[in-house]
Amino acid sequence: MDSNDISFENLPRAVAHLVSEIAEIKFLVERKEPPIIPVKRIPIDIAEACQIIGKAKPTVYTLVRKRLIPCYKNGKKLYFFEDELLDWISKGKKKTIQEIQSEAEANFRKNSRKANVDSNQNLQR
Repeated sequence: MDSNDISFENLPRAVAHLVSEIAEIKFLVERKEPPIIPVKRIPIDIAEACQIIGKAKPTVYTLVRKRLIPCYKNGKKLYFFEDELLDWISKGKKKTIQEIQSEAEANFRKNSRKANVDSNQNLQR
């Protein structure tokens, strides 16, 4: 119901609309689960980062210099977050042969359909 439509004649309808809106809000509040408190992200130093990703310090410094690894610098010290390092590792997943083949087949089918549509349009002209 639009707030501009409220008049003395349609007041009962407006009240009924408000009652249904309040009931819906009450339902949402009652079923709400307790709030999830976010875990504090504690920065780790380069030694811990090396252990997590399994690389030597010089390698990690090289990755930082090339801006290939997520890190933070405050003064002369480097900081990392464990969750960001694990995400970084997971993004480097190499595709299996089956994944590569299925992507190639999907692209081939997509391109062949597009080529068929284009050739049909050219024939119609």
